[in-house]
Amino acid sequence: MRLLRTLPEIGAWLASNGPRAGGGDRVLVPTMGALHAGHAALIRRGAAEAERRRGECVVTIFVNPSQFNDPGDFARYPRTLEADLDVCRAAGADVVVAPDVETVYPSGEAVPTPPVPRVGREPGLEDRHRPGHFAGVCRVVLRLFRLVRPAAAVFGEKDWQQLQVVRALVEQEGAGVEILAHETVREPDGLAMSSRNRFLSDPDRAAARALSAAVQAAAGEPDPARAERAMLGCLDAPGVRTEYAVVRDAETLVGHPLPGRSGRALVAATVGNVRLIDNRTWPG
Repeated sequence: MRLLRTLPEIGAWLASNGPRAGGGDRVLVPTMGALHAGHAALIRRGAAEAERRRGECVVTIFVNPSQFNDPGDFARYPRTLEADLDVCRAAGADVVVAPDVETVYPSGEAVPTPPVPRVGREPGLEDRHRPGHFAGVCRVVLRLFRLVRPAAAVFGEKDWQQLQVVRALVEQEGAGVEILAHETVREPDGLAMSSRNRFLSDPDRAAARALSAAVQAAAGEPDPARAERAMLGCLDAPGVRTEYAVVRDAETLVGHPLPGRSGRALVAATVGNVRLIDNRTWPG
């Protein structure tokens, strides 16, 4: 497994592994590090896809400052590169690109923030509660696409709205990258795996199970309004501060799904001082 940190290293690797050099398609797995078993599952998916395409699985590790609306949240995000490299190696990554901010956003180089696709502007979910977040996501995703030049990229379904934003971004920008979705990986108790889970105290960890219980309860309700009430009932628990609990059209995230359209139950809440999200297919 190769580790690349600088633009010259990345450029030399691209030159020696491009189509003219006999290289296959690259498959990107973008991460912000602090890797856990959920990330490992994404990397294994990327490695399998890269093998099928006779190319390389490339994991990026970059804590992107432009997608944090809270500077304190950015400052305390865990940086665990050595442990992350072990996870990447065990999961089958071929290359890890771990650049600094100057490499991703060079000073003096115009790196425009692309307009956030419609799906990211109107739903009133993460976009409302994390102002500027998706503009930062769009900016870094396009930059990583340009750095790595993948044919495909793997994103997890846990960040469902982000997944839809990235899909819309690829279409809007004509990026030519196939977006592969991977199902949410969960702890044995149902809690969606997240790098933020490590900040939960034992009591908060127990309370956080309300999120997975909520989306599971919604999946069993055939009516979206009843599903939303079921979610709110699960989240009405000590220590849980709900931000939203809704059923939306799975693709557009605008309104309840119409007949024949797939839906998604989505929830966000703060437990202790840790903000968590979760979602499931609706109805289940």
